[in-house]
Amino acid sequence: MGDKRLSLYNTLTRRKEDFQPIDPQNVRMYVCGPTVYDYAHIGNARPVIVFDLLFRLLRHHYGADKVTYVRNITDVDDKINARAARDYPEKPLNEAIALVTAKTADQFHADIGLLGCLEPTHEPRATDNIAQMQTMIETLVARGHAYVAGGEVLFDVTSSDDYGELSNRKLEDQQAGARVAVDDHKKNPGDFVLWKLSSGDEPGWPSPWGVGRPGWHIECSAMSERYLGKVFDIHGGGLDLIFPHHENEIVQSRCAHGTDRMANIWMHNGFLQVEGQKMSKSLGNFVTIHELLASEKFGGRSWPGEALRLAMLMTHYREPIDFSVRKLEEAERLLEKFARRAGDADDGGTPDPEVIEALSDDLNVSAALPRLNALDGEALASSMKMLGFLAYRQAKTALVDEAVISERIAARLELIGRKDWAGADAIRDELAAKGIQLKDGKDPETGDRTTTWEAM
Repeated sequence: MGDKRLSLYNTLTRRKEDFQPIDPQNVRMYVCGPTVYDYAHIGNARPVIVFDLLFRLLRHHYGADKVTYVRNITDVDDKINARAARDYPEKPLNEAIALVTAKTADQFHADIGLLGCLEPTHEPRATDNIAQMQTMIETLVARGHAYVAGGEVLFDVTSSDDYGELSNRKLEDQQAGARVAVDDHKKNPGDFVLWKLSSGDEPGWPSPWGVGRPGWHIECSAMSERYLGKVFDIHGGGLDLIFPHHENEIVQSRCAHGTDRMANIWMHNGFLQVEGQKMSKSLGNFVTIHELLASEKFGGRSWPGEALRLAMLMTHYREPIDFSVRKLEEAERLLEKFARRAGDADDGGTPDPEVIEALSDDLNVSAALPRLNALDGEALASSMKMLGFLAYRQAKTALVDEAVISERIAARLELIGRKDWAGADAIRDELAAKGIQLKDGKDPETGDRTTTWEAM
């Protein structure tokens, strides 16, 4: 299939464009990934799901071996430092940071695996690309786009005439894009940090400017260049990243490389609310992906990863989404209907052309759903696999055989008998992470606790 059949909305130009890859033999996409200081929440799930669908669609159009998808992990950040000090106060900070980032990244991978997401081609970590960041910073200083002041290296936003093009903000109206307060040593309030000094036992690396660590924005510029080149096809992320993160990525990359752009198309998914309200811990509606899949926090039950995936995709990715129990229930009913109609059909065939046509119109899943409702058998199974469903449902069940499940259920019942609730919950979560949902009940004759299971 040719590239003329795919159109995508470009935040940079504010219009939908026919997608023309720089090199059809190597279509390249970069998406900002998680900062691993806490479990990913359901708002974080939206860009992961949206750009997984785009990854699948690009692979369909150009071939699986001709698409390179990079999603980074930010594992150096002041939030990580704070969480490490809070959770492991008895350990040296660097050791505590390693524990936090390892635990959080592992949970992120487990969670999004249950959402049917493919692994990206590359998943670089910020801490593995410090040398690349320092090289880019040195180039920016040498070219007059950055300066050293107050123990920091800062980007001079006035050194580029078209800074603010992505967010459509005038320079004089913009606020500082750094993760620190505006200080007197900055030439301009909007100048942002490329490198800052580390003190005490904070994580740090030797550099020409002293032992320190990178600012947030330089990370993605360096990693995208390393894996995709100076100019690539698509850059994605949430709407909240347009300013300052993506705006600053663009200006520092262009100025470092002498190019007129960083990526040809910029794509952003919309915001998420929960039951009509902004998600926040103070409102009690803050839900992590793990909690949604493995606990009864949302709607009094746990939910299959497929239901979360479809609930996200039923609203167009650029629109705001009101995430609700009703939306999950609707998605679950649809998936059950599709599963019945597809039956045991082979899903290795060609997806339905009308489904592909709808998805190729800026990922219009809503337009694809009526066609899916009209399909059955292999056509439906293959089309659902294209969307990340069915094949995932079958694969999950195969992850754990019945003998292992029975053994873990028996162990959990023994722990419950000893009132070891934490141990029992750990086994429940362990099985939930593998797609197995436990259901507790009572034997009608003896009154003893019983546990059954089903694949989510």
